[in-house]
Amino acid sequence: MPAALVLLLVSTLGGLAGCRDEPTRPVRIRIATGSPTAVYHAFGQSLAAILNRELPGVQASVVVTAASAQNVRLVGSGAAELGFTQADVLPPRSPEHPAVLAVARVYDDLLHLVTTAGGSVRTLADLRGRRVSVGADGSGTEVTAMRLLEVAQLGGDQVRQEHLGLDDSVAALRAGRIDAFFFSGGLPVRGVAELAGSTAIRVVDLGEWTEPLRRRYGQVYVTRDIPLSVYGVDPVSTVANPNYLIVRADLPEALVRDLTRLLMDRREELAAAHPAAGRMSPRSAIVTTPLPLHPGAAGWYRSTKP
Repeated sequence: MPAALVLLLVSTLGGLAGCRDEPTRPVRIRIATGSPTAVYHAFGQSLAAILNRELPGVQASVVVTAASAQNVRLVGSGAAELGFTQADVLPPRSPEHPAVLAVARVYDDLLHLVTTAGGSVRTLADLRGRRVSVGADGSGTEVTAMRLLEVAQLGGDQVRQEHLGLDDSVAALRAGRIDAFFFSGGLPVRGVAELAGSTAIRVVDLGEWTEPLRRRYGQVYVTRDIPLSVYGVDPVSTVANPNYLIVRADLPEALVRDLTRLLMDRREELAAAHPAAGRMSPRSAIVTTPLPLHPGAAGWYRSTKP
């Protein structure tokens, strides 16, 4: 073969190779969750599996965190794309340039105050002088629990505070290193259920504190029941507040529209991971005050006319 023809073929093949599409990098979706034995993590794992299966080019994964407050920081800083948070954790922000927007209101978080059945903690006031875990640093539990202690005049050094996550709180209560712990989550909280299966526990009634919290911190708080069927202990009322799935404000509108569609269309599958996910509906999901919906989420909800 003449040398000139060889050079022509090499040049042509090289040009064709240069015209080939470069492999498309996957779109990374990091979902900020919480403790491995709490609702955020179960919900987030199921959602990640759905996104990986149904959105070509998306690579979704969960991030274990201290939960709400840390999740808001991660999403707002761009270190995560999605996250779960309690409504009372959301900081004031400029509505013109928010770093974080909402995808949906997903369920209500109920504040648990858990102690041993034979212990002396029967009311919130009984925490005075006791060793109590108020939740991990950066968690929604910590925010709600500290507010509750303040309105009950149990702030400062009135309670011997420990800042433990759910798993460490369960272990500490079981070992007698603390007298009680707070945890805020959707029903049932797996860590509390597992503790109730091996240890006689009491969940303290906190229903009377909803109104004082509303007066001090706003209308986000509501009263919800924890029935006997959840943990097999005496039913109580407690303080609850809405829980949101949040998203980075700069995520593309089309992508967030698809995320919202799958969140709503795959509710049955998500509920299999945790019953709290089954309580979502398009009609309730759009109520995310004070956080605006992402335009992609808002567009999907408008198209379904909830």
